[in-house]
Amino acid sequence: MPIAPNARRALPVLLPLLLPLLLATLLVACRREPEELAGARSEPAAAVRELVDHLRRDDVVGFARAAVPPADYAALETAWREDRSRWPLTELPLSRQLVPMLAALSAPGSEQALMRDFNRQFARQDRDVRQAARSLGLFGVQYLKKEGDYTPTQRLHYTQVVQTFSEWAQDAPLADPALARNTINRMAAAARQAGLASEADLREAGMDGSLRRLAPVFIEIKASFARYGLPLDTTLADLRTGLVEQKGDRATVRIHYPLGNREIDSQVSLERRDGRWYLSDYLRAAEATRSPPPGDPAPEATVPPPEPQGH
Repeated sequence: MPIAPNARRALPVLLPLLLPLLLATLLVACRREPEELAGARSEPAAAVRELVDHLRRDDVVGFARAAVPPADYAALETAWREDRSRWPLTELPLSRQLVPMLAALSAPGSEQALMRDFNRQFARQDRDVRQAARSLGLFGVQYLKKEGDYTPTQRLHYTQVVQTFSEWAQDAPLADPALARNTINRMAAAARQAGLASEADLREAGMDGSLRRLAPVFIEIKASFARYGLPLDTTLADLRTGLVEQKGDRATVRIHYPLGNREIDSQVSLERRDGRWYLSDYLRAAEATRSPPPGDPAPEATVPPPEPQGH
């Protein structure tokens, strides 16, 4: 469903609300435990922690390079420059709105325009914002139960994250004008530093270059969450992984992390390629770039000429 222009302009104000769902594609857990989970020292569990460590260091490029085999990374880079892929940005919620949000934030005078939008729609509307957060949480849970192309494990995990997100948003000072002004100013500065306000900018920079330039935006998103009472660095630091099952080149890893006032728990699937372990979902994303786009004819098979018949 398309987002109305006014709502699209307001999205940068609410950008700090989005990162938990990005992390939801990777992080998962059940009850805060300071000790290691069973199988924490296994190679599959260590592979997941390596990805998390890249996020802790704000190393977006390192995360992407560790997430897929080198050949797949090269294929994704090519697909990016040909506008056939925007992975890993497509792992973000509202990924199609990312470029419009960066454009809105980096536009001249964006701070004043976005603050006017905030004052008109959100400022000191604590009760309305709290109700909106509750309603969005209920809607999100119902959507995840019935819609979308998710596995049962993903549905369970994403439902936990959405519920936690909704609870946090109901208590966070989202209608505070001073906090909003600070957040908008800092996010606008980060967006201008990134310099990625159009699809053409992304194409020209390439996947590697775009991710490198988006690092300041990622850093500022995490800082914004912390200002609103959700320290995601703590979530990343306290994440635990453990091995559930390994059969040959396939494994299931449990991930446990605190988010807000909850402890989230779920599992992810991994596959071994050339001695290293990768999340299955990321391998599928890379494989999709190797397939012909829908509607393109498959290459014709070469038919060998008939052999001469003996007489």
